Amino acid sequence: MNTGRSLAPEAGPPLGRSREAILDMLRTADRPFGVREVAQRMGLHPNTARFHLEALTEAGLTAREAEDRQGPGRPRIGYRAADDAPGGQRRYRLLAQMLATLIAGTTADPGRAAEQAGREWGGYLAEQPPPYQRLTAPEAVANLTTILRDMGFEPRPVADADGAGYRLRLLHCPFLEVAQQQPDVVCALHLGLMQGALARMRAPVTAGALQPFVEPGLCVATLTARDA
Repeated sequence: MNTGRSLAPEAGPPLGRSREAILDMLRTADRPFGVREVAQRMGLHPNTARFHLEALTEAGLTAREAEDRQGPGRPRIGYRAADDAPGGQRRYRLLAQMLATLIAGTTADPGRAAEQAGREWGGYLAEQPPPYQRLTAPEAVANLTTILRDMGFEPRPVADADGAGYRLRLLHCPFLEVAQQQPDVVCALHLGLMQGALARMRAPVTAGALQPFVEPGLCVATLTARDA
């Protein structure tokens, strides 16, 4: 029976600039690279580098490889470009739809649950400044913009005229199709991710709200001054 929904493997989405650059580097390397080495070469935080490497591995584009070790201790895990393309294309969009509908259908407050999950991941992806150092609002917004860009968004921060905050315009959502079906879950997840990243940075601003689909292909996050 034709339900009107195609489950055929979709064309592979763009990797994003950071993942493309990592993959290009691994393809030209003569040995596997560890997370920290990738982070240093690409100018990324190790958590961000690990996030991209794991995503590339799940997509079948890179492979993990344990180095030979003569002495005691756990072997270092390196990453190399996969020798062969995966046998079949992945259906991560379908998986995302399954998980989003699961949260929406089985959780008493799906938006709150998704927002909390987003905060955890945002804190994981962001880099905390050294003790007693504080980022300025422009520095924190620039760091958040980098995190979102590496995830596949196209963020454009615009400072408010009164200087009290920012409007972060998201011109591309890498999860658009799922967000259109489950905005309460997916958009809450994205809002929590921004909140968690800014909290991890001890930023003087936080993400107060996220307005989805203000225009076709445009969402806007409101960044406001954080309470002391």
